Amino acid sequence: MEFGVFLPVSGRAASAVLADAARSAEKLGFDAVWAADRLIIPWEIRTPYRYSTSGEFIVPPDRPFLEPLTCLAYLAGCTRRIRLGVSVLVLPYRPPLYWAKAVTSIDHLSRGRFILGVGAGWMVEEFEALQVPFSERFKRTHEQLRLLDTLWNDDRCTFEGKYHRFKDIAFFPKPLQRPRVPIWMGGERGPAQRRAGRYGDGWFPYFVRVTPSELAARFENVRRAAREAGRDADRISLNCCLPIEVTREAVRQEEGKLAGTPEQLCEAIDGFRRVGVSHLGLQFMVPRWPERQEQIDRFARHVIPALRTR
Repeated sequence: MEFGVFLPVSGRAASAVLADAARSAEKLGFDAVWAADRLIIPWEIRTPYRYSTSGEFIVPPDRPFLEPLTCLAYLAGCTRRIRLGVSVLVLPYRPPLYWAKAVTSIDHLSRGRFILGVGAGWMVEEFEALQVPFSERFKRTHEQLRLLDTLWNDDRCTFEGKYHRFKDIAFFPKPLQRPRVPIWMGGERGPAQRRAGRYGDGWFPYFVRVTPSELAARFENVRRAAREAGRDADRISLNCCLPIEVTREAVRQEEGKLAGTPEQLCEAIDGFRRVGVSHLGLQFMVPRWPERQEQIDRFARHVIPALRTR
């Protein structure tokens, strides 16, 4: 099993600590660092946020939130080994010719270390601010994924869709990674599972709480969708994002929740390894960076080595 850690791309200290955070993760033996995507934060958000227990978005609107592709391009030059991922890029927010060019540029600048996590988005108010119809987000996402196949494979690119069209254009460079930059589909529900099976190289949902058996059962829907699309289901990886808390004292274990001492976390995470999770992206739920870094250090020094010897 591989381990990734979410970067501090939001908060007042983000720009000051970002490079050190990525280099530290690389030194500690993490396999990837992840940057979340948020372009604007409305002062009033009525859309429920499924990724917190309260249903409220976790970053206040007056906190800085850096653009993820910009951050990852910067980190391509600050790191040497660790993979760089976005979790997840909301495709309808950006013109596809722009974001596809940015992605291939980062793939080259990082010497093939980029992972493209993609999603359709969830916040109505952010779609409204960006003047993208919320009701069209799934159709636009599917069309952009089809369009991407043309850009990354054809020398002379032509595409005619409902939302995007171009004729006889060049798009270079192609991705350094072959056959393409890995595409990991975010989203937890049925449509996202089917999208992962149809278009993805991996499924990469974010769950506030999920048991290994629940995750494995949902992944069967991804595999079924892949087979229905004529794809090899065995080539799609099962990955997951989870919040985590590393404690100094043992805590009562709750099913589907990652919290506890390194010994307790080893047992909990081993359940995900046994059901076939290839990569676990971890979001350490500590508001202040120094304390968060301390938890990341403890996890890397005591949990990762123990799990890799099992």
